[in-house]
Amino acid sequence: MKILTHIGSYFIMLKLTFGKFTKWKILKQLILKDIDTLIIGSLGIVSFISFFVGGVVAIQTALNLENPLLPKNLIGFAARQSIILEFAPTFISIIMAGKVGSYITSSIGTMRVTEQIDALEVMGINTHNYLIFPKIISLSLYPLVICISMFLGIFGGYMAAVYGGFATSADYIEGIQMDFIPFHITYAFIKTSFFSFVLATIPAYHGYYMNGGALEVGKASTVSFVWTSVAIILLNYLITQLLLT
Repeated sequence: MKILTHIGSYFIMLKLTFGKFTKWKILKQLILKDIDTLIIGSLGIVSFISFFVGGVVAIQTALNLENPLLPKNLIGFAARQSIILEFAPTFISIIMAGKVGSYITSSIGTMRVTEQIDALEVMGINTHNYLIFPKIISLSLYPLVICISMFLGIFGGYMAAVYGGFATSADYIEGIQMDFIPFHITYAFIKTSFFSFVLATIPAYHGYYMNGGALEVGKASTVSFVWTSVAIILLNYLITQLLLT
């Protein structure tokens, strides 16, 4: 029953978030600040992880092609499929649940602990809209981060395969182009759009409705990471079942 209570509170929070809107002049500043923190601030870690994981995928694929009759272009094919379908949209989102989600929960939770949210409510501000809506809008740019992740993952695989001596440049590029289905890109971005909404709202919920002091802020960040990851994995299964089967 406690889970149902949290689910109900979560949807009530979403309703209030899209209720009474804060003045655009104020919202614009909050959105730009969150874009800088949540999107631009995440590009470094996403780029680093994507490049090297792409390289690892290419190397592991190459090492498993023991049969000399198997073409080397399978390295590029496997790297492309792995990165576009699952690694970039899903696993980067789980990593972002740790980085971005923890930041959102801790920042809103700290405002709750220090009674800043209460002060905003006394001034007649819709705190749900003021605190949560800018994060939803800023994370709507999250598919751009995933686009960069896809590119760097495939490029990392190219560098590892070619300069590691596992395949020629022509073989790898041929593998990237082999049996390409454009809908897979659409599928990945549809998933990413849902994940971006989850990344913004579930951590915000745990921060906004937390109780206690500074110690509870850390606990709320941990709980929000767990539930955001669970939601991403469940959504990944449902969307894959709906769109690819």
